Amino acid sequence: MNVAIEKFVPLVDLGVITVPEDHRLATFGRENRGQFFHYEEAINDKNFSNPTHVLKSGDKLGVHAFRQVVPSATTSEERLEFCRKQKGNVFVGAQGASLVFKQKRNQLPRGLWYGSLDQRERLWRDTRGCYGVPNLIVLRSGDFDFDLGCFEHPLDDGYAFLLFRDLAG
Repeated sequence: MNVAIEKFVPLVDLGVITVPEDHRLATFGRENRGQFFHYEEAINDKNFSNPTHVLKSGDKLGVHAFRQVVPSATTSEERLEFCRKQKGNVFVGAQGASLVFKQKRNQLPRGLWYGSLDQRERLWRDTRGCYGVPNLIVLRSGDFDFDLGCFEHPLDDGYAFLLFRDLAG
């Protein structure tokens, strides 16, 4: 008997986010850097200029956070594949994480990294060869970090991920 084991389950429904006019990572960083315990400088418009789904002013996205329920490590590719199977899924990368911080951060459970996924080739590659997955981190203290996780590294249950759905289509 071959029974499929679900590796990821919903953690929290964050509702709907709306893309504001002229949303840019440079503006986000300038306006919000002081609200982060750590802000990774590599998360910028130059390094994350080519997301799979380009957000436009007025776009509405449904957002859910998912968590891992299996005890073994999972990969970024497994998480991408899970997202691809969800109706209306779009990959928005760093822009999505910044919007969740601005509009929904108080709804995120503490003590987790929340990856905003995109296809590997759309992510920025650092000098070590690591493709950076933007992560909004909610520390147990309630403080926030905006950092990069390595696409190639295995992930455990401390790493949740954000799933974005395009509500227009």
